[in-house]
Amino acid sequence: MHQPRDIIEILAGNVRKTMSPFGVPKALVNGWWKGLGIPPEGDWLLVTGLMYQFVPYIETATAQLTRFEDTKWASSLRYARYVPPLASGLGLAMLTPAQGRRKAANHLRDIVTVLRASGARFGYRPDLDEYSGILLYDLGDQENFVRHASRVAARLTQAGVRRIITTDPHTTYALKVLYPKYVGASFEVRTYFEALSLKGDAQGRRLTLHDPCFYGRYLELSDSPRRTLGDLGYDCVDVRESGAFTSCCGGPAESISPKLAHEIGTRRAENLGAAGEQVVTMCPICLNNLEKSGANVVDLSAILAQGVASANT
Repeated sequence: MHQPRDIIEILAGNVRKTMSPFGVPKALVNGWWKGLGIPPEGDWLLVTGLMYQFVPYIETATAQLTRFEDTKWASSLRYARYVPPLASGLGLAMLTPAQGRRKAANHLRDIVTVLRASGARFGYRPDLDEYSGILLYDLGDQENFVRHASRVAARLTQAGVRRIITTDPHTTYALKVLYPKYVGASFEVRTYFEALSLKGDAQGRRLTLHDPCFYGRYLELSDSPRRTLGDLGYDCVDVRESGAFTSCCGGPAESISPKLAHEIGTRRAENLGAAGEQVVTMCPICLNNLEKSGANVVDLSAILAQGVASANT
């Protein structure tokens, strides 16, 4: 296990200087929206929090952390805080395969597809789409989380944003629960899969959902994706540890101990696999960690987009 303080100081320093926990320039991270013709204005503003986009970089960084965990070189991590964020961010970008970035972009494009199919009136402004700071909060660095959240909230408020559609549980929880509590900024926030109006005929294809902790335990949104999948003709077969009683995928532990994250993820993958069905999740962190742990897992956005495409053929 790496020293939590070393990890926190590196991430917090990067966020303060670049608005990103990894220091990768935003222009390299956030290009998924190009060519989709999404207007800047709408009844709702789509906010990704850059979580899907960050996953390929998280995977690259985690691979490096894994190499040194529990070795004599682990303590050298403390010196990484002295590396300029831009330099480390560009280095991380060079090491991150383009395939991972394309995969992350496809999930977000699928989300746009299902929102449009449902008739949602939304806009997207990449200049307002910033990382929420949630990892700082998760790691207990409340001071730096509040500082960053205040900057993000101020930009949204100054732009007149009132209603937000989110794409992942971490950003949803931050904007819906933490921002009002810690920085006094309140928005009407809903996830992309809430209140969708979709119809299809998946002929009873069976799926098992892995509920991310924020959706299942804290935001109590587990019924919504099941309802949407049911409208498309899918049959959801749950394991015991689902909904409010869901089990963690292990992903949140990756920054401190990749080995522990893998152990937790493997147990969860085995638990989900016991149902014998395709596993579906709606969190980029869960998706990545369960994939690495051997689960037959796919993102909810891909399943919904497939259902929409089938209904239109």
